[in-house]
Amino acid sequence: MADLETFLEMGEEEGDEQSVLPEIMQGISSLQEKIRKAELAEMLSGEMDPNNAIVTIHPGAGGTESQDWAQMLLRMYLRWAEKNGFKTEIIDYQPGEEAGIKSVTFLVSGECAYGYIKAEAGIHRLVRISPFDANKRRHTSFAALAALPEIDENIEVDIDEGDLRIDTFRSSGSGGQHVNVTDSAVRITHIPTGIVVQCQNERSQHKNKASAMKVLRARLYELEKEKLLNKREDIAGEKKEIAWGSQIRSYVLHPYRMAKDTRTGMESGNVDAVLDGDLNSFIEAFLLKGKGEK
Repeated sequence: MADLETFLEMGEEEGDEQSVLPEIMQGISSLQEKIRKAELAEMLSGEMDPNNAIVTIHPGAGGTESQDWAQMLLRMYLRWAEKNGFKTEIIDYQPGEEAGIKSVTFLVSGECAYGYIKAEAGIHRLVRISPFDANKRRHTSFAALAALPEIDENIEVDIDEGDLRIDTFRSSGSGGQHVNVTDSAVRITHIPTGIVVQCQNERSQHKNKASAMKVLRARLYELEKEKLLNKREDIAGEKKEIAWGSQIRSYVLHPYRMAKDTRTGMESGNVDAVLDGDLNSFIEAFLLKGKGEK
């Protein structure tokens, strides 16, 4: 701020304010960026915000249409992570019978990964001319994203080995690079709660078990937080039916092209860029809205 005032005073003394205008504008832009980063740092100050994130995407009703939309969302978030310097790892991938995916779970690693992607938890709606409809009719599809923080090893989550049922199996389906085809896939059932997690991405049974245990720890941590706080939206977000009226964002490809967030009003006419991972404006708008509400 002092530098900007100095530039302005120099221009006034020389009687030529226009000559220092570029430096002033650059300084204002730099100051705005610093303010934005400070606001983001303040918004990402939650207990679990610094953690890695475990993300799951499920299609809604609608068979192939919704399963294809779920796969489009997976690509969108993998691209977003890549653009923002986060690493990703597919933990479990269940391919659809004809196209798309039945479900996918992946890890996003990096500073405040959970703090950012928790803003995307909810129902996502797509409107388009269906590539699977011979009559080229318009279809609406839904898919849900859930985000959990990866739990640090220092946080106590007691898991009794006697409460676990561990099954190994050969993964099925044609999931390409995401699906392991050896007999090393692992499914873990936590008997007291009925929580079931699985991992089939690695060729090592040991690695698959370790990854599945990470997901189980996160799920059990979520459950305990829900009990302590007596509400169902503290960590994973409010659970809604994956259907009309409950979406957090709509992506329209026909008859016009737009992505609009129903929570913040943020919208973009460049829906192709959004689907290619250009999500930061939506995420930051949601985080800013949360700060304002607090």
